[in-house]
Amino acid sequence: MTSRPSPDEEGRRPSVSGDGRDVAVEDRGLLDLEDRYALRRVAGLSTELADVTEVEYRQLRLERVVLVGVWTRGSAEDATRSLTELAALAETAGSQVLDALLQRRSNPDPATYIGSGKVGEVRDAVQDSGADTVICDGELTPAQLRNLEDRIGVKVVDRTILILDIFAQHARTREGKAQVELAQLHYLTQRLRGWGGQLSRQAGGRAGAGGVGIGGRGPGETKIETDRRRIQQRITRLRRELDQMHATRRTTRAQRRRHEVPAIAIVGYTNAGKSSLLNRLTGSDVLVEDALFATLDPTVRRSQTDDGRVFTLSDTVGFVRHLPHQIVEAFRSTLEEVSDADVLLHVVDASDPDPEGQVRAVRDVLAEIGAGDLVEVVAVNKVDQADPEVVARLLRRERFAVAVSARTGAGMSALRRLLAEQLPRPSETVDLVLPYTRGDLVARVHETGDVLAIDHGAVGTRLQARVTPDLAAALRAASNGHQHAQSDATPG
Repeated sequence: MTSRPSPDEEGRRPSVSGDGRDVAVEDRGLLDLEDRYALRRVAGLSTELADVTEVEYRQLRLERVVLVGVWTRGSAEDATRSLTELAALAETAGSQVLDALLQRRSNPDPATYIGSGKVGEVRDAVQDSGADTVICDGELTPAQLRNLEDRIGVKVVDRTILILDIFAQHARTREGKAQVELAQLHYLTQRLRGWGGQLSRQAGGRAGAGGVGIGGRGPGETKIETDRRRIQQRITRLRRELDQMHATRRTTRAQRRRHEVPAIAIVGYTNAGKSSLLNRLTGSDVLVEDALFATLDPTVRRSQTDDGRVFTLSDTVGFVRHLPHQIVEAFRSTLEEVSDADVLLHVVDASDPDPEGQVRAVRDVLAEIGAGDLVEVVAVNKVDQADPEVVARLLRRERFAVAVSARTGAGMSALRRLLAEQLPRPSETVDLVLPYTRGDLVARVHETGDVLAIDHGAVGTRLQARVTPDLAAALRAASNGHQHAQSDATPG
């Protein structure tokens, strides 16, 4: 039976509504008791197989999980949506969702996340469903993690480590793997523990006596201290390796800047269609998968506007609500591709139940990495699957927005024009004559500049254009040399 609250300090019980809505009780903003003191079972999130004959799949299944969420603010729909996203993350990690429970609280319980009285109900749900793991929709403290595992009797993980696990599965490059491992180690170092007293045993100084031997700090060091020290050593090595990779990435960006090639960074919520849009715009074949965090390693491709100006497009890691801080820190070098861009191409999934919530989540991360003030073009994607009213609402909300479908190609021409309009224009204007022998400079103007007028005359190419300062200097030097040569060739 669900426990009921005791009367408050004045002997009154808060009133309860039968429809689950929050009720104002006199001048108190108390939560609805039926939500506050009971777990809500979220229907429709189970992914258990209907066909029980698929024995081989069941034997290969990695984990059977029960989801647990705490609803502290917003509407019930917001809380259910967050738990639905957690279910999608769990499936992406290879788990099978058996049940989902949601509790209404003003704040997560500091000891057990859901309150000590509700831990037993979660334990019953785990036993009834045969689950072997509980996933909480939030970041657990070490104490919460320890208390929940001790009382429920199965492994407990939180949203943060779940996302890190997905990143570890999807990382392909050496840099991506190092970034994920660094984030995992930062998370783990504060949560080292073992069952019983396993990690608190002292390790002796002699290897033959069962101690850690060479490399240990000597008698008296516990196993947990040894593990923590080794993790710190590994973190130091990973940071050193990443610093070297960061230097290479900075050099590449500096070369693009030196040639004044504008950069567009594609950002957006995970699985919004960023990679598909990159393929449409550049003709690339970047991995496209209907899965969360399919893209972790940044991809940079060259493209050009209709008038021939070259720019780069970079595909970046997708964002998500409550993106772990460890991810932002570990992937900071990758995210610098975003903060150093001239224009952001923000891809929004118009078919999602809460596209505005996704936009807010993405902009929160952009602000955190210092990219909140960049020019932003919004591509309202998946319009072939979305409600037209939702698409129209999103277009009204944004200053620079266009409706597109990366799958069908709809709206691509309009998106290209909008991006070309927002790309920065070269800063210097030149009006000069180049010799026909300097066709290389004319080609550079077409590639990186903005040609205003061009005329092929008897003595050379008359060119009016907006170009970068470096190219302007090269053009003037070639033009002056051509004029001097013409003067010398003219009879005195």
